[in-house]
Amino acid sequence: MHNVQIIELPKILDPRGNLTFLQTNDHIPFDIKRVFWTYDVPGGEIRGGHAYKMQHEVIIALSGSFDVVITRPDGSEEKYHLNRSYYGLYIPAGIWRHLENFATNTCALTLANTFYDESDYIRDHSLLSNS
Repeated sequence: MHNVQIIELPKILDPRGNLTFLQTNDHIPFDIKRVFWTYDVPGGEIRGGHAYKMQHEVIIALSGSFDVVITRPDGSEEKYHLNRSYYGLYIPAGIWRHLENFATNTCALTLANTFYDESDYIRDHSLLSNS
C-alpha cells in the first residue's frame, strides 16, 4: 500500500453488542510497533500537523468523530471523516496530515509501524518534498 485509503475492518454483529478486531498482516498492512490514542481534545483544536519519513499509520475513530486532512506536496487537500470504529485510515510515510473537527468524547486510535522517534517527524511542510 502506497496511497492513503480507507481500510474496512471485520464487523461481527451481535444483538448484545458488536465487535470489531484487527490483526497485523490480515487487516493492517504492516507489523504494529506502537499504539497510541488521542482523546479529550478541546473544541476547535487541531492535532497532528506533520508527516513522517518512515512511519506508516492507521487511524481509527474508536468513539466520536473527527476529520483527517491530507495535504499533498502541491498544496491540494483531501478530507476523510472518520466516525465508525470498523473503518481505519491508512496513511503511508511522507504524507502531511492533521486531525480536526473533533466531536465531544472522541477517542482516536493510531497504529504505527515504528517506535516513537522524534527524528522521524517532518514538522515543516515546505521540507516534505525534500525528504
